[in-house]
Amino acid sequence: MGVFRFKGFEVRNEDSAMKVNTDGVLLGAVTDVFPEDRRVLDVGTGTGVVALMVSQRLSALTPEFSVQGLDVDRPSALEAAFNFAGSPWREHLSAHCCDFHGWDGGEYDLIVSNPPFFDNSLKAPDCRRCAARHTGLSYREILQFSETHLSPGGRVSMILPSQVEADLLRYGRMCGLVPWKLLRIRTVETKDPSRLIVQFARKGALCHAPGELTLTDGKGRRTSQHASLLTDYLL
Repeated sequence: MGVFRFKGFEVRNEDSAMKVNTDGVLLGAVTDVFPEDRRVLDVGTGTGVVALMVSQRLSALTPEFSVQGLDVDRPSALEAAFNFAGSPWREHLSAHCCDFHGWDGGEYDLIVSNPPFFDNSLKAPDCRRCAARHTGLSYREILQFSETHLSPGGRVSMILPSQVEADLLRYGRMCGLVPWKLLRIRTVETKDPSRLIVQFARKGALCHAPGELTLTDGKGRRTSQHASLLTDYLL
């Protein structure tokens, strides 16, 4: 798939098991960042696109930040490292090939992830893509990790299928986390939401009312809300 060009950076999109996709770009655009977010972790970084989008916004807020991308797939981690090295924020970014379950990088102010969600009946035909989707990484494990590795004011942000919402929120509460912000995403106005982006914070945080985003209108064009969300990123 060559190179995917954004306004502020380029992403080589050839070797990663999981390519640049709508879910990842939405996660990178929707996730809130603050000047206090000095340490960020991107779990299952793939090409590194979410880490790069977060870095673009953080660079406008603070000169001191570090974004780490993890991926168990070596070609993906190497491609993320290549994309990080070619970006304006190369000194703030690092990619690591490792099993998330064995990672202990201390506390993070923000954890982001576009985690696997294919079940056994939906395995992808490509073996590396299948492995990327079935490495044991799940929203439960990300929430468990976040319970012990988030800073006191930290958040964890994920994009998932809408049908897991009830279980996701229930498990978050079990881990001492509440849905600080929740965005339900539908492809068109006439369809039910198919994705949700949830940003969790520790219990006690003031939670916002759930929001909605419709991606396209009846003619297949991006809605104004969708276009506005991506205006700083897409050419």
